[in-house]
Amino acid sequence: MKKQASNYRNVSENPCNMCMPLGGILAFKGIEGSMTVLHGSQGCATYMRRTISEHYEEPVDVASSSLNEKGTVFGGEDNLKKALENVRLIYNPQIIGVLTTCLAETIGEDIGRITSRYLQGQEITGLPIINVPTPGYGGSHSEGYWLTVYRIVCFLAEKTAKHNKVNVIVPHISTADLREIKRLLAAMGIDYTLLPDYTDTLDAPYSKPYQKSPAGGTKIEEIRKMSGARATLEMGITIDDAQSAGKYLRDEFGVPLFRVPLPVGIENTDLFFSTLKEIANYGTESAGMKSSGTDLPEEIKKARGRLLDGMFDSHKHNFEGQAVIFGEPEQVYAVTKLCLENGIKPAIMATGSRTKKIEQILQQEFDKLSDFDSEYSILGDTDFSHILEQCKNRKINIAIGHSEGKILTERAEIPLVRFGFPVIDRVGGQRILSVGYEGSLRFLDRITNTLLENKYKNYRANMFALFYEAKVR
Repeated sequence: MKKQASNYRNVSENPCNMCMPLGGILAFKGIEGSMTVLHGSQGCATYMRRTISEHYEEPVDVASSSLNEKGTVFGGEDNLKKALENVRLIYNPQIIGVLTTCLAETIGEDIGRITSRYLQGQEITGLPIINVPTPGYGGSHSEGYWLTVYRIVCFLAEKTAKHNKVNVIVPHISTADLREIKRLLAAMGIDYTLLPDYTDTLDAPYSKPYQKSPAGGTKIEEIRKMSGARATLEMGITIDDAQSAGKYLRDEFGVPLFRVPLPVGIENTDLFFSTLKEIANYGTESAGMKSSGTDLPEEIKKARGRLLDGMFDSHKHNFEGQAVIFGEPEQVYAVTKLCLENGIKPAIMATGSRTKKIEQILQQEFDKLSDFDSEYSILGDTDFSHILEQCKNRKINIAIGHSEGKILTERAEIPLVRFGFPVIDRVGGQRILSVGYEGSLRFLDRITNTLLENKYKNYRANMFALFYEAKVR
């Protein structure tokens, strides 16, 4: 593996990630009746509303405390209290999330004290207000997402009677992927609590009249009862323990924790289903419970067979692929596995996240491949300036990641397969399906067809250069 060069710059050029509070907003959108207040400037809230709206093609309401020069010097307590009161009166939320920005964290606002005073002053009971420290310099939107999920579970989960449901905690994926996971769980006969669930709040069907707070999301009562679940299935092998809601439920309430990667590709999806079967049978005899799922349904077996058939069909094209893969750590890991399974060589794997786990687990994957003889780089906490530099003098012919990677097409003519978040220069980013056997096959087809398109587009020029220009020189 090629080691990452030291980066002495104090700036990020064309960042590979979004802001930390943006991930927090996405997590809160998966809670029923939630509303988010961003304690910071109007500009921060506008940037995040715009980015989420462009990806999901939905109106996204995010309140702001409108912190200005006066609030920066004398404190933003009054601004935040006014924001909370306005949100409560206009949206009537069941739960409010307060996310901080760089400015609020830098001046040292005590958000817990302010929100407690607000609730006491208004004599409000039964309205959870969850504070999450999410300064932009504290991490990427991926860290913001996981930290918010963790804080929500820590705040709401309470000791409850044991029940037969399975907690399913998911990373930030498309709404199409969320629906597919719900379909697969239902097909397996698994009774579950999905957290967070933004399938309807960020991808709602057309309806009239307009609703300020779209219906849907994980119910607060279900989150409270996650402590009594049969087990937790957490799709997050790259997250730190300090941000793991599954680990919290295990340590505080004894809920068994099973961690799996995002089910993209044959091996990861096999692991997803085998883990579901293990959970279904886990402790059933000792607890006197019934098994909640057993063998794969016939429709899923057929989907697996079609994926294998598609892998055979496309392998003869994919072996020419040299990929740069970027985005959120869970997605980078899953796409890397998919490429390795199908003959595409991952040359550069990059994330704007600061977690160190992604490098460790990817290195473990490459260590298993004794015959993998290509040079590769794993870049953490990086930007597209650095990724472009790494692409030089390598035969990279495909990029896989979110829309910000279009700079690779513009400056290095590397075709981009759009995947992850945000997809803002195409429509349908929320409808991109990549998980499960069926989603993996669709994803693989998109990658293979992009490689073929690039090959045919440049075939004559490459042949001319190889057989004539090279001789002239």
